[in-house]
Amino acid sequence: MSAAPSRGVVVTGVPRPPLEQLDALAGYGVATVHEALGRTGYLGPDLRPIQQDVRVAGSVVTALCWPGDNLMIHAAAEQCAEGDVLVVATTSPCSDGLFGELLATSLASRGVRGLIIDTGVRDTAELRAMGFPVWSRHVSAQGTVKATAGAVNVPVTVGRQTLFPGAAILADDDGVMTFPAAELPHALEASAAREAKEQATREALAAGQLGLDRYDLRPLLAGLGVEYMTYEEYHE
Repeated sequence: MSAAPSRGVVVTGVPRPPLEQLDALAGYGVATVHEALGRTGYLGPDLRPIQQDVRVAGSVVTALCWPGDNLMIHAAAEQCAEGDVLVVATTSPCSDGLFGELLATSLASRGVRGLIIDTGVRDTAELRAMGFPVWSRHVSAQGTVKATAGAVNVPVTVGRQTLFPGAAILADDDGVMTFPAAELPHALEASAAREAKEQATREALAAGQLGLDRYDLRPLLAGLGVEYMTYEEYHE
């Protein structure tokens, strides 16, 4: 949810990061990138995918709408381009279905990779069938009007983060995260390093090594006063 804009505005010509960097980002999961960047940028657990086994990375386009009104999503569609992900917020809490199959058809024709919406979505079966990914706070058949000016490509707050037009965004089954486009090269490098480290750990655990030893946790347990005792000792 975001505060209401002081006036209706549509910001045009937002710079985007290179598509090849966004495509590379999509090779890593949200959890991996989130950890690699120091646990920053996560939008919180309330935004859930309507589909499974889908991951998208893109450049942020924002639409700030009034509750129950999707006028500015239509305005935002004109500003969308190949590789974008549309992020929709409202000026106060709303659960209405501001987005459905017809808007998705329009966005898909412009190369939009998905939608993050801090309110409701409907036509979920149709959206899955057409392969248009959505992460939403609510699912609702409640319809909307087109009557009130909002804003396009202004900063909006969703969950725990402020999202800026042109920023990088990544979404999968684990949730959604964002970070500045200028950090993309570092994010890719840090994520590759983390993934390599996790693969080495995965192989060690698969070979039988315990996390207690892999992460050197035994001294921590001892320092916390955790005692080992037999079943008989515990029940004496």
